Amino acid sequence: MAGRPPRDARDRPLPAGHDPRQPIDQLLEDLRASLDGLSSAEAGQRLVEYGPNELRRQGGTRWWRDLVRQLVHPLALVLWVAAGLAWVAGTPVLAAAIVVVILINAVFAFAQERHAEHAVEALNRYLPQQAGVLRDRRRQQVDARHLVPGDVVFIAEGERISADARLLDGSIEVDLSALTGESQPVYRAAGDTSTREPLVQASNLAFSGTACLGGEAQALVYATGMRTELGRIAALSQRVGREESPLERQVKRVAWLIAAVAGVAGAIFFPIGVWAAGMPISDAFAFAIGLLVANVPEGLLPTITLALAVGVRGLARRGAVVKRLSAVETLGSTAVICTDKTGTITENKMRVVAAWSAAGLIEEADLTRRDQPPVVRDLARTGVLCSNAQLGSGPDAEAAGDPTEIALLRFAEGLSVDTSPQQRPQCRRGEFHFDPRLRLMSTVDVDEHGMWLHTKGAPEAVIARCTMIAEADGREQPLDDTTRQHLTEAVTAQAAKGMRLIAAARRPVSDVPASRDEAERDLCFLGWVAMLDPARPEITDAVACCHTAGIRIIMITGDHGLTAAAIATKVGITAPNPTVVEGDHVDVMPDDELTDLLAHTPDLVFARSSPEAKLRIAKALQNTGHVVAMTGDGVNDAPALRRADIGVAMGRTGADVTREAATVVLTDDNFATIVAAVQSGRQVYDNVRKFILYIFAHATPEVVPFLIFALSGGAVPLPLTVLQILAIDLGTETLPALALGREPAEPGLMNRPPRRRGSTIIDRHMLIRAWGYLGIISAVLVMAGFFLTLYRAGWRPGAPTGPGSPLHHAYRQATTMTFLGIVACQVGTALAARTERASLRSVGLLTNRLLIWGIAFELAFAAAIVTMPPLQAIFGTALPDPAMLAILIAFPMLVWAPDELRRAVLRHRTRRR
Repeated sequence: MAGRPPRDARDRPLPAGHDPRQPIDQLLEDLRASLDGLSSAEAGQRLVEYGPNELRRQGGTRWWRDLVRQLVHPLALVLWVAAGLAWVAGTPVLAAAIVVVILINAVFAFAQERHAEHAVEALNRYLPQQAGVLRDRRRQQVDARHLVPGDVVFIAEGERISADARLLDGSIEVDLSALTGESQPVYRAAGDTSTREPLVQASNLAFSGTACLGGEAQALVYATGMRTELGRIAALSQRVGREESPLERQVKRVAWLIAAVAGVAGAIFFPIGVWAAGMPISDAFAFAIGLLVANVPEGLLPTITLALAVGVRGLARRGAVVKRLSAVETLGSTAVICTDKTGTITENKMRVVAAWSAAGLIEEADLTRRDQPPVVRDLARTGVLCSNAQLGSGPDAEAAGDPTEIALLRFAEGLSVDTSPQQRPQCRRGEFHFDPRLRLMSTVDVDEHGMWLHTKGAPEAVIARCTMIAEADGREQPLDDTTRQHLTEAVTAQAAKGMRLIAAARRPVSDVPASRDEAERDLCFLGWVAMLDPARPEITDAVACCHTAGIRIIMITGDHGLTAAAIATKVGITAPNPTVVEGDHVDVMPDDELTDLLAHTPDLVFARSSPEAKLRIAKALQNTGHVVAMTGDGVNDAPALRRADIGVAMGRTGADVTREAATVVLTDDNFATIVAAVQSGRQVYDNVRKFILYIFAHATPEVVPFLIFALSGGAVPLPLTVLQILAIDLGTETLPALALGREPAEPGLMNRPPRRRGSTIIDRHMLIRAWGYLGIISAVLVMAGFFLTLYRAGWRPGAPTGPGSPLHHAYRQATTMTFLGIVACQVGTALAARTERASLRSVGLLTNRLLIWGIAFELAFAAAIVTMPPLQAIFGTALPDPAMLAILIAFPMLVWAPDELRRAVLRHRTRRR
């Protein structure tokens, strides 16, 4: 290759006409490769041309964009205006203080968001780190990121495949569940295949990110990185844009409302101050700045961020890693959970629970009896020989292989049938790997009685190839139509219970059959075993909790419909006989029909679902106004997880693409953890409302002093300074607000229906309670303290109180009284905000110890501002007389008691209904 490729060469497709299913000679020519592999120099050039073998984030978020987003938040914009006015008015110290507030808010929120989003990175351990490759005509290990099209790689049992490749030699069993959602392993072997069948179903191809469960092979890499099937689905998921969470949208909406109120108030009262009150321009500017700052709750954003961060840490301890802070609140509004089955609802641990033969049905309690009829032992031995799994040799050793085959080995082990891994290589003379289309696997084995063909697979497939049936003592009898019908009915009955059935048959052979068709015929039916992937023990209670909370659960799985329906019914997700919809039916269903199905069919199970089907289901549910949580572990789940309001990925078994797309990663892969996360989300939502109420309630006593100043035409001096407002908003109220964010859950939290998508966290009732009830009471008390202090010093309206005047010290005492009055009212507001309807007595005065410490801190902080000379000089405070300080003791009770009475009235009205 001459010269360096253009910058976008790594995104260039391989040569035209390239098809990995075409004859190998043509594929080698298209890839400019050979069976001897590449040279290191050629591989290096191709690495430059096509880029590293990794999944790239497309259009990823840059850190500076996140930071700028915090700096241009509507609340920040209002403060920028206030800082500009302060600078124009000739008060650079105040302007600098406001800018510092803006920067602190932005950096703090940015740091918390980035920290939460990076918390999940430690879980990304999906693609293999090393790969065996033929380079320079010798086998060597290279970094999997350095694989390129044209490489010849080695695939062995237990390894993850590093790139999309065409098998050149050998055969393997592959777990394709990450791509297809199908849990049954598939057989892949070297050789030609039809170019008309779908790429993922081609029997000579292996794909990046999938796992080799058995066998060995050499393969030719034809696609790496984002050009693989894995990369295609990753790109599909990344094209689904990130939407703002309900909390983000609501806070921004309210922020614009506050900004509009502050701007309009400033625009109206600035000319009033200049023309009606005759204030100098500088004083009018100071007044406008104060009005803006008083309207803006500076502590709101950091308080929300901290409360959500606390929720993130709490969820992490419970097994749910939340990547985005605002997702905690979204969890609380979840109305529908779309969940898969294996590993989330079930334990992903297959075990044999029943066995059938001509001797009859053996239930689980009798499976380990040693005196089983000969036909049962033959059934178990066939399951051992026709298998590639292995049990661990030590007490703590883990089994290796397909979970179904492991369950068969354990069944045989319970009957004292030899399951040692050494016997199969000694006995086996041939193997026909599992074929997903035939749903059969066969082996040819020898023992002391001769050579046998052993077959296992789906009962209907095995029965169709049998002409004989083994009696209890092992003797063979012809399999007539009546017996076939009886077997089919028994199989259907077990499948309807959620069992996975594996049947076994055998026949004597004189030599290894030349073909599969010749081998799998005229078999003698031995029986079948029923296996169960048990539901997690805690799942029933978790599902019941969801139903109580009004949360709908829809199972969407790649498994068989009967099995999925049985499990869904057993754990309470659906009523008996749910509607089962196959994925191929969803794929051709119009959007309106799908939406109608979801809206009017309460008990739904989606089986054999494709990635596109899951994505469409999520969209349809969202279009009906529901907040949707979607679980998944395979790469094929990633687009739907990104589309859902809450994408929930499995941390143990999930793919890295899935974890990247998800909002929440479960470290224990447990559905019950999702329910716990929803409960935590609801608690966080309630607590966010509580501290927003607490913060907003203080806007009224902060704004009223400025309005009185303007409406009096300057006859009443400003009862509060801008720096004192900042001391309240960023100092005294912060810790109590954070403590309200840790308030214990109120009783009945999970008995309420979920909130609708359009519901707002800051609603009319909250604003009336905050601004018009608690705020008005606080404003009356605060202004009473201000005027009483001035009147006791001999002040009358219009009397001068500026520096050098006789009343200046009394004026500073009066503004201090306003400041301390607001702080005292904050204590009462904090106690009132702890509950929406319940009484304080019912939740307990001391149950939130952090709030007690927060109140202690704000009182100490306020005391420091009014008693320490350096702080007195900064904030313009002076210690009021002891008699005035004594009045403040009653303020908390005077704020809390009326609200306690209001909540009692509400409870009484509710009971009467």
